[in-house]
Amino acid sequence: MCQPILAGRLEACGFAVESMRFETVDNLWARRGSAGPLVCFAGHTDVVPPGPRERWDSDPFEAQERAGFLYGRGAADMKTSIAAFVTAVERFVAERPTHTGSIALLLTSDEEGPSVDGTVRVVDTLAARGTTIDYCIVGEPTCVERLGDMVKNGRRGSLSGTLKVRGKQGHVAYPHLASNPIHLTAPALAELAAMVWDEGNEYFPRTTWQVSNIHAGTGATNVIPGELTVLFNFRFSTESTVDHLKARVDAILTAHQLTYEIEWSLSGMPFLTPRGHLVDVVQTAIREVTGVEAELSTTGGTSDGRFIARICPQLLELGPVNATIHQINECIRVADIDALSAIYQRTLELLLPEVDP
Repeated sequence: MCQPILAGRLEACGFAVESMRFETVDNLWARRGSAGPLVCFAGHTDVVPPGPRERWDSDPFEAQERAGFLYGRGAADMKTSIAAFVTAVERFVAERPTHTGSIALLLTSDEEGPSVDGTVRVVDTLAARGTTIDYCIVGEPTCVERLGDMVKNGRRGSLSGTLKVRGKQGHVAYPHLASNPIHLTAPALAELAAMVWDEGNEYFPRTTWQVSNIHAGTGATNVIPGELTVLFNFRFSTESTVDHLKARVDAILTAHQLTYEIEWSLSGMPFLTPRGHLVDVVQTAIREVTGVEAELSTTGGTSDGRFIARICPQLLELGPVNATIHQINECIRVADIDALSAIYQRTLELLLPEVDP
């Protein structure tokens, strides 16, 4: 487990380290200083499974450098970011031991899993204490082609539903004695798929609705099914609310006179950091270190930023190139490791400037 190693390095440069274990999940909260503003680096130490190890060119859990790249599971998602967090903080503290404000690290080992006892539980604990975060950088791999080319300043919400439509089972040769839920539901699904839920905005694309799984029947070719199950998901912008999306789905299904029930599951609300101080600082740091003009984006899946945004008004995601994440032979450019650390350090310098005596 790498968290004790990280804790030791942070303690050595003046951090008060607190291990927060919830159920079987290890989390770490480390803070240096008590004044504001509080700048937090957040990330996860867990990784996805490597897949077939024989397909890797080297052991996925033994980092190996080849031709300017560092290979290993989690190299990009997101061990590089965590290493860059720590080295950036170490240099910053060594150079500015009496810096203004406070610095924190929030690390979990439950981001790639169910995300139940990780960051969300730490945030609950901090909120109960009255702790808020002024600025947060989540180290998710955000870049597309080169380091610094993209920063995530928000993420769409994720709302899933399990729709069950009831019909009447029967023999396919006697359809008048049955009611086929597939036939009944198809027009409603077509309407849902064609629906424009919102127009998005300056930061978010339109809300989208997608069917991810559909199932009905007994497996026999001569039986009309009695029930249809559809799994679907909304990725929604700040232009839509959960209640409004649910109501529109219900209205369409009701209009098609379906007998149905839906189980809803909200895994994350959308969050957004508009252009402002943190965006300006991070884009400046990237430009100074790499010469790249960072694009703002809210695309992609969910992240733990959705939990931290509850206690932090300005939150961005910035990490390495994401081209190989979750893939066989995941890797990161070796040169990007020090550059990412330098970006994080420069961000600290701009957020926590020295005060003249």
